[in-house]
Amino acid sequence: MPAAYAIARLRFVGRRLALYVYLVVQMFSPVVVAISLFKTFALFNLLDTYVSLILTDAVFTMAFSVWLMSGYFRTIPVQIEEADFIDGATRLQTVRLIIMPIAAPGLVTTMIYTFIYAWNDFIFSLSFIQSTSKMPLTLGLYCFIGRWSSRWQLLTAAAFLAIIPVLVLFYLIQGRLVTGLAGGAVKE
Repeated sequence: MPAAYAIARLRFVGRRLALYVYLVVQMFSPVVVAISLFKTFALFNLLDTYVSLILTDAVFTMAFSVWLMSGYFRTIPVQIEEADFIDGATRLQTVRLIIMPIAAPGLVTTMIYTFIYAWNDFIFSLSFIQSTSKMPLTLGLYCFIGRWSSRWQLLTAAAFLAIIPVLVLFYLIQGRLVTGLAGGAVKE
């Protein structure tokens, strides 16, 4: 969010270049960089840790998130911030108290995208995690598929159970999304 806000609101040298760098990162396929990331994480002893998955998911979702949120911040009128500056608020206070509540629908949308990307991540989990106790759900589902046979009844039951947390999350977020949309639409 801070990067998206800075790109949308602040004028600095290299702002456009920063947006294109984020776009270039988004263009890389995870398959292309998996081997180099594996070697890098092996060098820093980060294989078979959650840190390796968190870092890769954060890097691969950051580009889209910055693009999405910077576009959303551009739709918020600058006059709202200027009025708060005239009242004596700092930029940090304005972002925290004014912009964040208005941008709640965009933040929720970004959160949903990053959650879905991390939840569905398979290639990095397969590459970086070896111990069964640290396997994410997608890799655990893959264990039901064998070389010579597959246990379809267990796979479908586990896949059904894997859907439950996602449904609960969307149920909880749905109310906040509608509240955020309604709150952002009201002008005084």
